[in-house]
Amino acid sequence: MSEDILALCRAMGAGEEQDGLLLPLIEGARAELEHLLRRGVAPEECGESFALAAAMLAVDGLAAAQGDGQVSGFTAGELSVQLRGERGSDLRQRALRLMAPWLGQTGFAFRGVPG
Repeated sequence: MSEDILALCRAMGAGEEQDGLLLPLIEGARAELEHLLRRGVAPEECGESFALAAAMLAVDGLAAAQGDGQVSGFTAGELSVQLRGERGSDLRQRALRLMAPWLGQTGFAFRGVPG
């Protein structure tokens, strides 16, 4: 499956010269998604969504590791630099939404309060 994920990363613009960072990111993305799957769900049951979501997470991690996309605006006259907020990547959020049908809890749960 790693070869499929790597091919999808390449389709999203990752070059061979980035493999030193990309290959460990792919393994990390696979492990993260496998951990988030509901109990009893295997990656193979998610169809192509698992590989695509893992590639999206890996490419997002690659961009973060290389500092891509941190500056959202720059003006030379009266110097002004705008930085993107640290709310998390839109690509990461899309990957998790893509996998939503197969994921268990992802950080939010209702809890009952006695009384």
